[in-house]
Amino acid sequence: MDIKNAVALVTGANRGLGLAFAQALLERGARKVYAAARNPRSISLAGVETLQLDVTNQAEIDAAAAACGDVTLLINNAGIASVTKFLAEDSVDRARAELETNYFGPLRLSRAFAPALARNGGGALINVLSIASWINMGGLSTYAASKAAAWSLTNGLRAELHAQGTQVLALHMGYVDTDLARGVEAPKSTPDEIVRQALDALEAGQDEVLGDPFTQLVKQHLSAEPGVYLASNDASLQAVFASRGA
Repeated sequence: MDIKNAVALVTGANRGLGLAFAQALLERGARKVYAAARNPRSISLAGVETLQLDVTNQAEIDAAAAACGDVTLLINNAGIASVTKFLAEDSVDRARAELETNYFGPLRLSRAFAPALARNGGGALINVLSIASWINMGGLSTYAASKAAAWSLTNGLRAELHAQGTQVLALHMGYVDTDLARGVEAPKSTPDEIVRQALDALEAGQDEVLGDPFTQLVKQHLSAEPGVYLASNDASLQAVFASRGA
């Protein structure tokens, strides 16, 4: 789709990738950008229309859909993450919270805005996913499970929205230099670089973006034997790649 003159809604637009998306959309000529956050007063970007939206609150989602019927691009960016293992004492509560935001949030938003996208010519939808959609090595266990669910959701939405002409783009990446990855000692992409790739892919009509070399490598080796998703830690994952000359 063409971003110029598009009407976009970005969830979690007050910081990180969401803020970078909103800024880039304005720079590329979007006619209107709805910048959504649980606290719209936390959005300081000029030129956007702020919107109060907690993606776990169905009433606020319904209100947003009623107020923003001109949307042609929905970007499901809002997300949360915790360093929680499956067998941790609080893992069930953490998993529920992450699923509510990272899976049910995009599901609710997509259901609410699909009719508007159809009325407005089909438009497009971007779901912000993760390399953790494919590999889960115990450090971010419950988060990875929520992103795996969101990946499946994205593929299902692509099939269901095809008939109305809605493009569905999956955005996968490793660590990005945002508050979500604060304190992580690992190579990180910049939000601007990830967003640039996503919007370029959107305009090129693509279905998927692999935002960094490590994500590309993991995707390439998912179907190899043994699959990279069988690795139990970073060392064993690197050993798998080394054994294949990757």
